[in-house]
Amino acid sequence: MLARGFAAGPWATNCFVIAPGPSSECVVVDPGKDSLDGIAQIVAEYDLHPVAALLTHGHIDHTWSVMPLCASHDIPAMIHVADRHQLSDPLSGLSVQTGGVIGMMAGTIPEGEPRDVRLVADGDSVTIAGLPLTVRHTPGHTPGSIVFVTHDDVQAVDVMLSGDLLFAGSVGRTDLPGGSWPELMASLNRVALPMADETIVLPGHGASTTIGAERAANPYLAEAATAAPARGL
Repeated sequence: MLARGFAAGPWATNCFVIAPGPSSECVVVDPGKDSLDGIAQIVAEYDLHPVAALLTHGHIDHTWSVMPLCASHDIPAMIHVADRHQLSDPLSGLSVQTGGVIGMMAGTIPEGEPRDVRLVADGDSVTIAGLPLTVRHTPGHTPGSIVFVTHDDVQAVDVMLSGDLLFAGSVGRTDLPGGSWPELMASLNRVALPMADETIVLPGHGASTTIGAERAANPYLAEAATAAPARGL
């Protein structure tokens, strides 16, 4: 599997381009602000053809460039229904203070949304660009946060695109609208902790890691091990 990522924009949001290998179709995960040039560079270098944009959640630092990306390649964007409204109303996922800071740091927040928006739900299994993808709903950072899990046949390991659920040494914040610390802990308990130690984690911010490394050293995963199940899941 070919997985190339880079930190884009003022929030250093990781954008990933994932494909079975060179000269193939690919998916783009979380195209944030200032990500289009980096995406284009990877696509050209490896002779790739984007066929979908995957959004781990609706926060603007992960979705800023999704509309122009989808329009230029005529591809759909995939997001959980609980965060779908943030595509047309990006400020709905932010506090008043955070929205003001974004305006000052990054300029005018884009308006509009991709022409083709497809909703995904917990447990969905699809094959896109030749990649088997399983969707897991992981509320806590946002109500519609999800992770995408695929498999790298070359390394014989699963790969989790964790968005802002799990970072190296940390987890996502829960102080923005719709955030919930108990739900985040429950999501980590239900989705992340049962995964094999060898599972590669490609997070929304910061360095890549593994479930084993986080199980051993991330204090929030230790807390999550005792979390109560999330309501409705």
